[in-house]
Amino acid sequence: MTLFRTAFGAVLLVGCLDQTALATTQNVIFNGTITPTCTLVVATNGTMMVSPDLQSLSSHNSGGSAGTVTLTTTGGVSLSVDPVTTTTVPSADGTATTWTPTYSAAGAHSIVETGSATSIGTPGADLVSVHLAGTKGGSNRFASGNYQATVTLRCE
Repeated sequence: MTLFRTAFGAVLLVGCLDQTALATTQNVIFNGTITPTCTLVVATNGTMMVSPDLQSLSSHNSGGSAGTVTLTTTGGVSLSVDPVTTTTVPSADGTATTWTPTYSAAGAHSIVETGSATSIGTPGADLVSVHLAGTKGGSNRFASGNYQATVTLRCE
């Protein structure tokens, strides 16, 4: 009887080996959300040079250079410059200076030089050129010494 049970079990086992298992599947869904974002990385700082009449200190003057910033964005953002709030001037310069920051961009987006906010609707990367001009009014002139001003480029 033991031999019969063993033989019967073997036959059942062989019979089960020939049958295919029933397949089952499930779908795994992936979702993702990207909010409008941008990154700004300063590549170079700018240089201001004085005009021959000593009434303009600007990155646009001969010998001056723009600061450069790389911008990478998903789109759906606005690019702008804040008014200049941080300046260092020599003590000999006691007259008011009007500071005017501007920027332009080239790359995925083409932005002509402006001081106003610009909407960027599409993704891409750009090289942003940031300029700064300081001007004196009336008979006022820039004095000798070191000048420094900070321009905040904003992407939001």
